[in-house]
Amino acid sequence: MDSSEFRKQAHHLVDWMADYYDTVRDLPVRSQVRPKEILYQIPQSPPSRAEHFEQIFADFERIIMPGITHWQHPSFFAYFPANSSKPSVLAEMLTATLGAQCMLWQTSPAAAELEERMMQWLGQMLGLPQGFEGVIQDTASTATLCSILTAREKDSSFQINERGFDNTKYRLYCSTETHSSIEKAVKIAGFGRASLRKIPVDDAFAMIPTELERAIAQDKASGYVPLCVVATIGTTGSTAIDPIRAIGEICKRQHVWLHVDAAFAGTALLLPEMRWMADGLEYADTFVFNPHKWMLTNFDCTGYYVQDKVALVRTFEILPEYLKTAEGDRVNNYRDWGIPLGRRFRALKLWFVIRTYGVEGLQSIIRNQIAWAQDIAGEIDASPDFELLAPTPLSLLCFRYHPKGTDDQATLNDLNEQLMDRLNKSGRIYLTHTKLRGSFTLRMAIAQTQVTEADVRSGWELIQLTARSL
Repeated sequence: MDSSEFRKQAHHLVDWMADYYDTVRDLPVRSQVRPKEILYQIPQSPPSRAEHFEQIFADFERIIMPGITHWQHPSFFAYFPANSSKPSVLAEMLTATLGAQCMLWQTSPAAAELEERMMQWLGQMLGLPQGFEGVIQDTASTATLCSILTAREKDSSFQINERGFDNTKYRLYCSTETHSSIEKAVKIAGFGRASLRKIPVDDAFAMIPTELERAIAQDKASGYVPLCVVATIGTTGSTAIDPIRAIGEICKRQHVWLHVDAAFAGTALLLPEMRWMADGLEYADTFVFNPHKWMLTNFDCTGYYVQDKVALVRTFEILPEYLKTAEGDRVNNYRDWGIPLGRRFRALKLWFVIRTYGVEGLQSIIRNQIAWAQDIAGEIDASPDFELLAPTPLSLLCFRYHPKGTDDQATLNDLNEQLMDRLNKSGRIYLTHTKLRGSFTLRMAIAQTQVTEADVRSGWELIQLTARSL
């Protein structure tokens, strides 16, 4: 493909992209294809000769598009969103064109220095305590693993990296509602699943500090070494908010590392009125949130903050001869701030998004979505045949259909599973579920970039209508 053909096809693709944003609400939210339906349309062997781009793109529309679940659809209320926006997409186009591998300052000084500044901007925007320094990771799962590995190395005077594990019996802690990535990180870091203790939660599904302190005391008495606590601002199941200050004070007294996971909810700290969630964050050793969830920035883009940059870098640094450069400590070589050596130029899309919307524009979007969720929560609370199953501190609704006279848990679980399945098969809305104290719970996450109040109301009306037709 020469430059002339590239220019022609690129213009066509941009027109298609703009049309997609304009028409995505007319498509079924969740893909309606059956398993293997896409696979069987793709030849088993690659082509031996070159094919025309027009044919490739025609197959993209014919084969691939029917198998896409549309995360940018305004009626995508499932999981948490993987948000996008037009300025972010444009930045990604430039990132792909430049094709920069940003492992060192020298391999692209602009990428390293823009990342440094963007993390400072984000820290100011969220009101993070003084002392945090940030780096962009791919996902919160990776950031959490980095935190746990740094805690491990700092406690062992960096000897586990050198010699491997000895007979130390480490213990790590999270709540019963904490994301599964914590357990995965514990396994990858070599501690073993049995080393993770899950602390009970209260009626709002938040970690109970007294139970945490009791568990730490028990483990110390049994000869274990309490290493790390993972607290959450906005759990995946219900956006429960762990009491960071109380947990932080325990960690300080007990000399235990504290990691705070705010993957989704961290963006709400843009709003001064929501910063009560992060009260006590100064006790945290590390903090993570995902602009790619609720801050209009394409996946992947995770903001990871640390109090002790030296410990982070010492945990991951490598210095073979071919990576040595003359700049030294005057610059940040981000290859030593995380697991992968290779790094994408992720800061560019943050820069484009923040400058396009401004802090006030981003605040307005988040504030509106929280308000819409609160309104629907009030209606669910007042409904005779729906009920909230968790508080609604942010923009996630956790509820179920509970018609009068039906109180058997198994029957209600089956009824709500049927309701979700019917809604998702309609193509007009997409919800997912969780289990809260054994109850099949519908989750409606109101956080998509293009969602409007009308979309939210239409979705809630469809849920009610479909439930009453079961």
